[in-house]
Amino acid sequence: MINKRLFEHYGIDTNKDLKIESRCPRPKDTVLIDKMGSCYACECTGWLPQSIGNLQIKSLTDIIGSDMHQHLQSSITDGTYRYCNEHQCSYIKSGAVLHGQPDRIQHLRLAIDDSCNLQCPSCRKGMIFHKEGSAYNLGIRLADKINDWLCNHEHPIQVHMGSDGDPFASHVYRHFMEQTPERDNIKYSILTNGLMFKEFHTKVPYVINNLQDLGVSIDGATKETYEKLRLGGKWEKIKNNLQSIADSKDKYNFCLKFHMVVQQDNWWEMKAMAELAESYGVDEIYFNIIQDWNTALDHSKQTFMNLKEFKDLRDEVRDMSIKYIVAGL
Repeated sequence: MINKRLFEHYGIDTNKDLKIESRCPRPKDTVLIDKMGSCYACECTGWLPQSIGNLQIKSLTDIIGSDMHQHLQSSITDGTYRYCNEHQCSYIKSGAVLHGQPDRIQHLRLAIDDSCNLQCPSCRKGMIFHKEGSAYNLGIRLADKINDWLCNHEHPIQVHMGSDGDPFASHVYRHFMEQTPERDNIKYSILTNGLMFKEFHTKVPYVINNLQDLGVSIDGATKETYEKLRLGGKWEKIKNNLQSIADSKDKYNFCLKFHMVVQQDNWWEMKAMAELAESYGVDEIYFNIIQDWNTALDHSKQTFMNLKEFKDLRDEVRDMSIKYIVAGL
């Protein structure tokens, strides 16, 4: 039933008992679907790596509430968190585990296509873009199956796009957004690099009209840093798109968030990033320490976290304004 080798690979002791009093709602309110159709009862496959079923084989209706799904949920309700990766889960690491036991899925997180118009060193080794071929065809099939499920889903749900690639660049996500059912119970959340928002958002008016959250991943507050870290991106283009996003925020009333991967080549721009976010009316900004995603980046050179200057700047940014700062450091 449980894939022991998988948990061993992630260094997860499935016999542990973390004795956590809070009951994390994620295994009950969230399903993530990856590009192979595997479904997971968490926000991140690295936090709870056991699949609860595959959309290529079963319907989402059969996967949700399956025996495996309930078994993983039981590891939360008994407080052991035995299947969770306490070394990776940000909630457990920060000691801020969420609490709640909803009775239905409320968040559908899509990671069905890793196509992107950028090739950032912190994320990937090179350009990934699927416009045809087996990966593209599978992505389209998954998108259609998800939309079929959404057509008949009766309860409020938020669909999140952008955990893997860029939704406005991806032809798979474009297809999904163009075909998604127009129903009042479905809301959307998008994480994007922002470079194609102005060009494409008018082509999916139903999604934008029902957009709850828009996150923009931007790792530099200056032209030099931005273009170094967001390979393929141009400073003037992102600024132009940020203004379009800010104008759309006023019109459609979505929550706007900035996401900055803090790393060796940009940590000193954290304060400037907060100021940039404020100038565009950003509601929240997330600073996240760079993670090793097995790219060509040499993580032995990521030594900035030990610098006194970094720690002082981090504290200064935290004190600026809680409205604009949500620190993941």
